[in-house]
Amino acid sequence: MGASRLSFYVNPRNLSTTNSADSRSGGTSVVSSALVPETATPQPPAPAAAAPRVVPSAGLRASVAVMPLVLLSLAHGTVDLYSSIIATLQPLLVERYTLSLTQVGIIGGVFMFSSSVMQLFFGVASDRFHTRMYAVVSPAIAAVFLSSLLHASGFAMLLLLTFLGGLAVAAFHPFSTKEASATGGQRRGLAVAIFISCGTFGLSMGPAYFSTVIEWAGAESLSWAAIPGLAVSAILLWKLPAPGAAANGKRSGVDYGLLKAHWKPLALHYALVVLRSIVQVGMVQFLALYLYHERGFTFRETSLALTVCLFSAAAGSFLGGGLAERIGGPKVMVVSMAGATPFLTLFVATTGWISLVSLFIGGTFLLLTIPVIVVMAQELIPSQAATVSGLMMGFAWGVAGMIFVPLIGWTGDRVGLEPVFWALALLPLAGLLLSLKIMRLAAPAQPA
Repeated sequence: MGASRLSFYVNPRNLSTTNSADSRSGGTSVVSSALVPETATPQPPAPAAAAPRVVPSAGLRASVAVMPLVLLSLAHGTVDLYSSIIATLQPLLVERYTLSLTQVGIIGGVFMFSSSVMQLFFGVASDRFHTRMYAVVSPAIAAVFLSSLLHASGFAMLLLLTFLGGLAVAAFHPFSTKEASATGGQRRGLAVAIFISCGTFGLSMGPAYFSTVIEWAGAESLSWAAIPGLAVSAILLWKLPAPGAAANGKRSGVDYGLLKAHWKPLALHYALVVLRSIVQVGMVQFLALYLYHERGFTFRETSLALTVCLFSAAAGSFLGGGLAERIGGPKVMVVSMAGATPFLTLFVATTGWISLVSLFIGGTFLLLTIPVIVVMAQELIPSQAATVSGLMMGFAWGVAGMIFVPLIGWTGDRVGLEPVFWALALLPLAGLLLSLKIMRLAAPAQPA
C-alpha cells in the first residue's frame, strides 16, 4: 500500500479537510485520525516533567479496545443469526401458507427493505443522536418478531412480522459498525473485518440453529429460538459502554455537501455493492428452494447447504480485511469479482460435494469486499461514518434485495430457478468492470 498500511483508500484532499475539522472539534474525530499514515511528520517529544494524564482519542490508539469490540461483535453475530431465518424457513413457509415463488420473493423484498434500505435512515439518525440503545435493543426485538414467523395467521401477518423484525436489524448495523471501527484505533480495517466476520458467522449458523430447534422441539416451538437474542440484549444493557464517537458532546448530523463532493467514488462503490448483493441475496434467498425442488434435498440438507453458503460470507469478510491491508482495497475488489464467477458457475453445473465446495469458494471470493468497501467509503468521508456505513452496508444491499428478490421469484415461477442461478453466477463479471474503474480512480491517490 505504500507509505501507510492503515488506509485501504486514502483521498489526499480529505487529509487536510479532516485535520482542520479535527482541530475545530478538539481532535476527537475517531475515524479521520486513522487516515494519518505512519510516515507522517513526527510529533515533538513529550516534556520530561510530569503532566496531567490526557486520554487519547480512539482513532490514535495503537491497540484495539477489546471489550467493546467483543460485545459489538457478539451482538452482530446474534442479530445476523436471525437475519437468516427467512431463507431457512422458506420450504416450510411455502408448504404451510401455500406460497408461490412470487410471494416468497415479496417476503424477501419486504425484509430487504426494512432490514437494509432502512439502514440509511438509522445511519443518519445515529450520526445525529448518539446512543448505545441502537445496539442494545436490536437483538431482542429481531429475535422476538422473526422467531414468530411460523405463528402468523396468514400472508399479511408474515409480511408484518418480517417488516418489524427487519427494522431491528436495520437499527443495529450503522451505529454498531461506526463504533466497531472506532474501537480499532489505527487498525480500523482489522476491527471492522472482525466485526463483520462475526456477523456473517452468525448469519451462517442461522440455518443450522433454526433447523435444529425445529427438529428437536417442532415447528410450533420456534418461538423458543428467541432466547439468544434476549440474552445478548441483557448483556449489552449491562456491559456496553456509551458511544465513544460522541465524546465531544456534539451532534454532527449529516453534511450533504461532503456527500455531494464525493458522489462519483461513492456511486461506483455503491453500484458494486448493489451488483454483489444481487448475486448474494438472490442465491441465499432461493438456495433452499432451489435445492429442495430442483435437486431433491431434504429440509435438513438444504439448511446445511445454506450454512455452507453463508459461512463463505464469514470467510470472505475476514480474509478480505487482512488482504486489503496488504495489497489495497481496489485490488481486492478486482480479485473478488474475477474469482467469483468460475466457482459459482461450477456450483450450478455440478452436483454432490464438488458443487457445494464450489459454492463455498465462489461465495468467499464474492464477499471478500464486504469490509473493504465499507472502510474505503468511510475513509472518503470520515465525519459521516455511520451514514456511509448505512449507505454501503444496508441501503445498497436492501435496494438489490427489494427490487431483485421479487423479480427473481417472478422469473422463477415462469422459467424455473435453474436459469436464474446461471444468470446470478455470471453477474460478477459486470462487477469486475466496475472494480477496474474504481482501481483506476484510486491509483492517483495511492502513495508512491
